[in-house]
Amino acid sequence: MLDTAEQSGEDRAALVSSATGRPLTKRGEATRRRILEAAEDVFAEFGYHEASIVKVTERAGVGLGTFYLYFDSKQAVFEALVIDLNARVRQSMSEAMAGAANRVEAERGGFEGFFRFTAQHPALYRVVREAEFVSPAVLKLHYERIVDGYTAGLRAAQQAGDIDPMLDPEVAAWALMGMGELIGMRFLLWERDEAGGVPERMDPDVFEGMMRFITNALGASAEQRTPRTEGNGT
Repeated sequence: MLDTAEQSGEDRAALVSSATGRPLTKRGEATRRRILEAAEDVFAEFGYHEASIVKVTERAGVGLGTFYLYFDSKQAVFEALVIDLNARVRQSMSEAMAGAANRVEAERGGFEGFFRFTAQHPALYRVVREAEFVSPAVLKLHYERIVDGYTAGLRAAQQAGDIDPMLDPEVAAWALMGMGELIGMRFLLWERDEAGGVPERMDPDVFEGMMRFITNALGASAEQRTPRTEGNGT
């Protein structure tokens, strides 16, 4: 999946108040983070249309006036949340890919990071899907930021002789990202553990089946095809 843990300029710009245009202090960054964490819970629980700024501020433990120092509307905090979730899920994937010796190992690590983040932040799916109707441009940005790094990684793997040189790296990136998203929905979000919550980890058999598919689809070189017995999708 993604191939860099570095935040883009757009990610770093999130440290500027969207309401005032001024850079945030450390204290301001902490308050903004608290508001975004509350928004994640509120939008996940109520959906965009039933959520309200009041619900977000109550959950964050801040006043309305404080909210408006950072965001000028409900849509503004929603869009900031999509961008924030995107940055964090990319970071989770990138960290899990660090040190991968070849493309198959990179795919394994990237999906492990993605599923781990999904299990910890199931709001990711609902928020991103609602963005299709609330802010289509931000939805497009979310996917493009993931695919840009994915495409670059696949192209580099082709140059290194790790995968089929005839694959279109952009098409492959979109296909693999879509597969991972739907597998996460089916085998994490739609599953329930004994407590009735989202499982903490992907079923190891599902994960290994997915990895076999990816290895074959990418036309991975022979040395990458040695079965791994430790993979568990977490």
